[in-house]
Amino acid sequence: MTDASTYTHAFRFGAGHPSLAGHFPGRPIVAGVLILEQAALALGAWRGVAVRQVVDAKFLAPLLPEQDAVLELADAGEHRYRLLVRRGDDVLLRGTLEGTA
Repeated sequence: MTDASTYTHAFRFGAGHPSLAGHFPGRPIVAGVLILEQAALALGAWRGVAVRQVVDAKFLAPLLPEQDAVLELADAGEHRYRLLVRRGDDVLLRGTLEGTA
């Protein structure tokens, strides 16, 4: 769903993703950098800009392989975007991204 001030993007990482073998063997979780990469791709698709910096990011719960997640971006002004990632009703990540001008 997209309007002028918000954007959502659903994603999932399969159990065969190459990063999972090392993060963590026997009990894999999706690395935070992969979730942030999804945010960068979503920001590019929505606004056509790159992420200049991750202003803040608070990981509240892990994302496991084969779990569906939804990323929400909201315009916060001054080239900043609020980021929220959910798995169902659980919030996994809250943060702020700064985009390129």
